[in-house]
Amino acid sequence: MTTSEATDASTIAEIEETIARISSHNGVEGVMIMNRQGAIVKSTLVDKEQTKTQSAELTNLTAKASNIVAFLNPDDELKFLRIRSKQREILVSPEKEYILVVIQNPNESE
Repeated sequence: MTTSEATDASTIAEIEETIARISSHNGVEGVMIMNRQGAIVKSTLVDKEQTKTQSAELTNLTAKASNIVAFLNPDDELKFLRIRSKQREILVSPEKEYILVVIQNPNESE
């Protein structure tokens, strides 16, 4: 096994562990990890078409939010984005190469 294969295997294991940990929380309906271009790396959502649509829209929204933060202060960067409606809460954590999204029902834990 080459170093990159070992790294890939450890990265995949880390992704799986992270998704399992997040998914175990009350109210979590789905977890998506996508690259900065919106390509889905891993998702627990069942509806594949809805997953693609949400991934594209959230990638665009994350890019716009990042641009606003940079516009307000060029030395700052977006670290977290939270969107809450009556029925859902979407948590977005953009990293350098990937975007982690958690979709949850905020009323389930109340």
